[in-house]
Amino acid sequence: MVKEPVERLKEKVLKENLWVFLFKILAKNDEYAYELRKKINQEFGFWAGRVTGYRVLYLLEKNGYVDSYLNGRRKYYRLSDKGREQLQKAKIFLKKISESL
Repeated sequence: MVKEPVERLKEKVLKENLWVFLFKILAKNDEYAYELRKKINQEFGFWAGRVTGYRVLYLLEKNGYVDSYLNGRRKYYRLSDKGREQLQKAKIFLKKISESL
């Protein structure tokens, strides 16, 4: 069965741009990885792959968009200033695209 174009669009926007959704959640509160995955499902209606989420967080931290710290046995993530700047730029970009459609 062939996917409808809008279904392919949803997949590309949601799963291939996981960082935007992570940033949105982390802009509100620090979270640990498992909780981030649950919140993405609650707030945006899709499940991020477990391995994918960890991989994305690793790359975001490596590039300075998120910071992490240990609290007990859990590793928490928080959005850095660099990440906040990128979230703002993404919002502006997505708004322009939406308005142009």
